[in-house]
Amino acid sequence: MKSNIYNSLVFEMACRQFDRAADILDMDTTLRERVKMPKRCLAVSCPIRMDDGSVIVYEGFRVQHHLSMGPTKGGLRFHPKVDLGEVAALSMWMSWKCALAGLPYGGAKGGISVDPYALSHSELERLARRYMQEMIPFVGPNVDIMAPDVGTNEQVMAWMMDTYSSYVGSNATAVVTGKPVSLGGSEGRKEATGFGVAYFAKSYLEDFGIKPSNATAVIQGFGNVGSEAAKALVNFGVKVIGISDVSGAYHNPKGIDVDQAIRYVAKNRTLEGWKGGERISNEALLELKCDILAPCALERVINETNAAKLQCRILAEGANGPTTNQADAVLTENDEIHVIPDIICNSGGVIVSYFEWVQDLQSTFWTREEVLNRLCKLLDRSKLELEAQRKKLNCSRREAALTLGIHRVAEAKRIRGLFP
Repeated sequence: MKSNIYNSLVFEMACRQFDRAADILDMDTTLRERVKMPKRCLAVSCPIRMDDGSVIVYEGFRVQHHLSMGPTKGGLRFHPKVDLGEVAALSMWMSWKCALAGLPYGGAKGGISVDPYALSHSELERLARRYMQEMIPFVGPNVDIMAPDVGTNEQVMAWMMDTYSSYVGSNATAVVTGKPVSLGGSEGRKEATGFGVAYFAKSYLEDFGIKPSNATAVIQGFGNVGSEAAKALVNFGVKVIGISDVSGAYHNPKGIDVDQAIRYVAKNRTLEGWKGGERISNEALLELKCDILAPCALERVINETNAAKLQCRILAEGANGPTTNQADAVLTENDEIHVIPDIICNSGGVIVSYFEWVQDLQSTFWTREEVLNRLCKLLDRSKLELEAQRKKLNCSRREAALTLGIHRVAEAKRIRGLFP
């Protein structure tokens, strides 16, 4: 089945990944399209009044992939290039990710086509609240739970929670995750995705007999995920030698002062003008020699053009869908590079989002140490299951991760049956 709705390269990429996994699983033809295609998509207009009095209408989207295992769960991104196909692909990956981690969720994703850096604080608030207002009939603590993604943060989640709570007439903290701790957010949530990326990278380094203190890392994308991954890697003893964001890339073979770079971005919004390393191109950054390369920005940055030029030992996918199908084929043939696929590598965020949701529902909150300890146990379990599946099927790590997640969703749909 070729979709007439989700028309994008990213969605086609996700579908090809699914088709390959379904072939390996020899999935029944009556299940394939039900498991692959999203259950529901929403497109809304979000008119807001700008600070100068003008009115601009922004396009917003939400895709809920499946609800067979529980409510849907997924982030909301504000980015100029957001479209429905990209959001649909991200919702699919979130489905496989939640199933792989053993969470009682289906996947979802949302987005607004906007440059958040071009909006004032008050304009951003009006846009976030308007989007949530349009989504109210389709979201809720037991229906669809949003979280931060590219271009959004805990402040955006606070506005959205407040908007939903005002509508239902009670304090509905569990309608979003990634909130400030003071509003029912979880300790450890902000750093969870990046920490998980670093934790997996460190674990595989040790499997390969490489001491973290002797390892180097390059981080592509220095937003929440990339900066937290860099910080965690440094805490593990790894030397970070390259970082980048939308403004450019920087290389320092002696090691980057990650905390100083984070403070600089907090003050200046981007790395533009930062003096902590030599300015290089984003393309050159990806090709630096290192032990760990962590793409932590957007999709499709590792492609057929640069895949053969990578000089890393471990490719830790902090972003969703950073490696194209063609690049994946190149990397599969390269025994020197080990890929930690996105749906397991960056699963720390949704796992701690699940912890936050549980804490909100129970009105019982855990310490940061409790949260991270629970997170590490689930990450360790996922890695063991991944490696067992890889050995069982004699396949790549990506294929092992996808087949595990997709099989669990397919099995849930098969057992529930097809409602007349």
